[in-house]
Amino acid sequence: MTDIDIAIVGAGFGGLGAAIRLRQAGFTDFLLFDAGEDVGGTWRDNTYPGCACDVPSHLYSFSFARNPDWSNTFSGQAEIWAYLRRCADDFGLRPHLRFRHLVREAVWDGAAQRWRIETSGGAYTARVLISAAGPLSDPSIPDIPGIEAFQGTVFHSARWRHDVDLTGRQVAVIGTGASAVQFVPQIQPLVGRLTLFQRTPAWIMHRGARRISRAERFLYRHVPGAQRLVRTGLYWMRDGMGVGFLHPAVNRLASKISLRTLRRQVRDPELRAKLTPAYAMGCKRVLISNDYWPSLTNPNVRVEAAGIARIEPDGVVSADGVKHPADTIILGTGFHVTDAPIMRHIRGTDGRSLAETWTPSMYAHRGTTVPGFPNLFLLLGPNTGLGHTSVVLMIEAQLKLVVNALKHMRSRGIVAMEPTAEAQRDWSAEVDRKMAGTVWHTGCASWYLDASGRNTTIWPGFATSFRLKLRSFHPAEYAAVAPTLERRYADV
Repeated sequence: MTDIDIAIVGAGFGGLGAAIRLRQAGFTDFLLFDAGEDVGGTWRDNTYPGCACDVPSHLYSFSFARNPDWSNTFSGQAEIWAYLRRCADDFGLRPHLRFRHLVREAVWDGAAQRWRIETSGGAYTARVLISAAGPLSDPSIPDIPGIEAFQGTVFHSARWRHDVDLTGRQVAVIGTGASAVQFVPQIQPLVGRLTLFQRTPAWIMHRGARRISRAERFLYRHVPGAQRLVRTGLYWMRDGMGVGFLHPAVNRLASKISLRTLRRQVRDPELRAKLTPAYAMGCKRVLISNDYWPSLTNPNVRVEAAGIARIEPDGVVSADGVKHPADTIILGTGFHVTDAPIMRHIRGTDGRSLAETWTPSMYAHRGTTVPGFPNLFLLLGPNTGLGHTSVVLMIEAQLKLVVNALKHMRSRGIVAMEPTAEAQRDWSAEVDRKMAGTVWHTGCASWYLDASGRNTTIWPGFATSFRLKLRSFHPAEYAAVAPTLERRYADV
């Protein structure tokens, strides 16, 4: 069994950012475990046609690793993945990476004050565990009657089958979220017939993407502060958009703009009615696209809004009894966000998993630490998501807290600590209080909500307010965990 100081689960934005910041702070005894073959996380796994980011490139990157060579204002999957691989190389992380290491279980050993970690590549112990598995890492497969009996090809958009030629096929796409909005326009010209099963129409805004000129890239590379200035402008512009989520009435203008675009792009009144949202903009994820709605107006596309009754070996039967022939089913059904599998594999001081502790709802102090789970730090944990700007900003805010906490432990000689239950209750109560009156409380169902109906995903505020709250470590909110078989505490 290999012993290390810090174990990081996941090698996407969160894991790589953690590793970089740890090294810069003098913590060099760490390993990153990832089940895949390379770094990249979400941007390694999602290779579907048209996959791209809906946050500006200069903002969807580390502040400490700016990239002057972005080719587009909104980067595609391949370019973001290449950026993350360069970060791993430029910051010397390759020796710390352990690929094909799926974390099967991580259990806190109170006597040894270590995490005992079982992976598919071996067993390890670590003083600190940082979970950077990410909320968009485990595809959600819908439990539709008959799906296992389907005789054609079935795959999730996050596991795209590039070996399957869709030319001339009868394709059923289930789901109309962020992934489908990107890949549907790409496959529509190829397929013989495309039936799109829509549960709820999405609000869609214009995608203002453009090529970044050589002259601009030259400036970013050679003029000090040029790219920082652009990033700062984008930061305040995007964070300002949060006003419409916190005060739904502000989004009415954006809603009118979206509906005007829909009327212009979809002339058929019946189809347009199917695509018109009936909930407040922002209650569900707002999508950006210029070609999704136009692609649905083509004669080889049918939008089915009646719901799905069952799947038969050669097609999909909608709730109105109509059978839609299909030889290929593509699932654009999102990810396990509020019930991520990693939750079931991390066990704290009382032997219970995070999933059990978080039943019926997830709570974490400052979105990062949990009572009963010493030395565990969660990146993009509960209520750290954003609907209006880059989550990389949230990751960096959390990393500042993590590094400050570890520095505090190092300076005080503290081996293990966890947040107090009172601190977590106060934080969660404040989050819930701020959530009231926001767009996420206007009544629609979304993947932001857990089974109890609580929004455990989104931060009810600006990225700036979150960063300010996490910029300092507050020792009074934590307790040191004594190395005994019985659970005793000492003040930090």
